Parts: sequence; structure tokens; C-alpha cells
Amino acid sequence: MNIHSRDIDEKPDRDEAAEALKVLRKWAKGASVAEISQLDPAVARLVPGLMPDNYPAMSREYPEDFKVDEAYKSALPDLQNGPSSLIRGAKQQIQHVGISNFRLPIRFHSKNGPDLTLETSVTGTVSLEAEKKGINMSRIMRSFYKHAERTFSFEVMESALSDYLTDLDSFDARLQMRFSYPDRVKSLRSGLEGYQYYDIALELVEQGGVRQKIMHLDYVYSSTCPCSLELSEHARSVRGQLATPHSQRSVARISVVVDCDADCLWFEDLIALCRRAVPTETQVMVKREDEQAFAELNAANPIFVEDAARLFCAELLADHHVGDFRVIASHQESLHSHDAVSILTEGPTFASTSLDPRLFTTLFHVG
Repeated sequence: MNIHSRDIDEKPDRDEAAEALKVLRKWAKGASVAEISQLDPAVARLVPGLMPDNYPAMSREYPEDFKVDEAYKSALPDLQNGPSSLIRGAKQQIQHVGISNFRLPIRFHSKNGPDLTLETSVTGTVSLEAEKKGINMSRIMRSFYKHAERTFSFEVMESALSDYLTDLDSFDARLQMRFSYPDRVKSLRSGLEGYQYYDIALELVEQGGVRQKIMHLDYVYSSTCPCSLELSEHARSVRGQLATPHSQRSVARISVVVDCDADCLWFEDLIALCRRAVPTETQVMVKREDEQAFAELNAANPIFVEDAARLFCAELLADHHVGDFRVIASHQESLHSHDAVSILTEGPTFASTSLDPRLFTTLFHVG
């Protein structure tokens, strides 16, 4: 007959476990590896600096002379090309998957001068079928790099897009290139010149076998409030009170589908279109006579955010290079603690029920 003390089946508490661990470690420090393995190889993991004798010896030096051959490469695991049984979550098509913001220097044509090499941020994505686990994302970069030494245009982008569609065996794809484009502009009266930089993005989209060429441009201008201008003039004329209207740095993001049948739409052409619509572009080089001229120019072109959207729209509708388009305007108010914004779209390409919650914050341009 076996007699147990009444507490032998009770669960030990944390203090008792800590005491037992201390005893075990004390014993292990004086025991041989063989003795530890005989008791339990896992005990070695509880003793700092001691590994079990069945743990494989690993090299801790980088093998600079190691060469990879075809047999080794073919044996490497490739989870992204694995069977659909490896898919986690719903077996659902993904509209866009790829890489964003890989950067490299790219040459672009300018309308009236030499080619320009500009740091360019590239985003490339493809669609992924519901039964496919994933894509090899480095193939997008490798496909793009095949064309990176060429002077870029939409035609070169089409070649790059076709390559990575084939390399990744996908149906739909998107390629976007963002860069800051310099254009030399004159001051209003002094004759000085300086470089204005324009945030531009070129986008090529293939969906359902149809390709669209899209250009995006951020145009930065000054907007003087028409209401504030009238109120200031009222204070001057009625009460002899000096007053100034409020104006602010403002940004319009112009997005256009480029008509594939029209001749080339140069970056400079879209910039000139914006200047015709809203001539109060912010200045680069300014002397006193230029500052006075800019004040006069703003007074001659006071503008609400609704006016801005419609003025850009009028110029875009008249340009044969442009198909569908979107105008997003943000007047970053100096009177209010909030901004005045507007969005105007033409055609189905940019029509959207929902807006990115942070859309308007991307329109802030800092010096």
C-alpha cells in the first residue's frame, strides 16, 4: 500500500519552480555534458553558455568564398511559388501587390533643353489570382532595371510593364514613377531667373487588357480671398482704415489621362496650362519690384477654391492631349485654422465614392 503526503499532487507555485530551477542549474554547472544529456538534453538550454551535445555546430563566420551553383539555387525553398494550400486567409484575388519607392536615377526628355537625370521613385504592382500564393517581388525590379539606362517616356514604361507582366505571369499591372522636375522661370519684373521644382508622377495602368497613360502634377500657387479683398477695400474707402486681404500658399494636384492618339504632352505643356488657368504661381527669385508685381497679380486674380477647380477644368477641357482628368485643390488658409478644398473630376477614370482619409495632407508643400 502506497501512502502519499497530502500535498504531493498540488501544483507548485512560481517561487517553488524558481527554487527548483536554481537547484537544477547548480547541479548542471558541475555535471558533464554526458550526464546532462542522460538526464535530459533540454536541461542544457537552462544553463547560460551551455548547449546540448546533440546541437549541430554552426559556423559564425560569413563564408565569403561560398559560390552558388544551379543545383544549389534549384534546391532553395520558394514559398511564394508554393501550392495554394499555403495561402493564409481567404483565397481571394489581390488587385495590387508589388513594391513601392525603389529609387534610381532616370533620364527624362525636356521640351526645350537637354535630357535631365533625376532621382526617381518607382512603384510597380501586379494583380494576383486567388489560387496563387504570392509573387517574387524582386522580379519587378529586375524587369524595370532592364530599361533603366534608356531615356524614359511612356513608350519605355510600356516595355517595362510588358516585361514584368510576362515575368510574373499576371493579367493586370501598374507602374508609377515619381520625381521632382526642374524648370527655369523668370521673375515678374527684375529679370532674375531661378529653378521651380514640380512634383510629377507618370503612371501606366493595364487593366482588363486596356492600358492608360496618366500624368500627375502638383502646381503651387498663391490664392487671395475675393471676399477678404472686398472687405479690405471697404475698410479703406469707407473708414480710411488700412487693411490687407488674406492670401495663402495653395496646391492643385492635376491628374490627366493622356490621349494615346495625340502628340506628346510635355511636362512643360501641363505646367504652362496651369499657369494660364491660375497665373499666381509662387515665385523663386524675388526683388522688391517683383514682390510689388506679385501683390498686383494677386489683386488681379482673387480666387476661391471653387474658382480654382473650375479654372483648371476649363483649360483641361480645351486641351486635345487630355482625356479624363481630376483636379484636387487645397487652399491652406491663413485666416482659418482649417483648409478650403475642392475636387472636380471629368470622366470615369478618377470618379470615386470614397476618399483616402489623408488625401489632403499630401498636398502640403514645405520649403
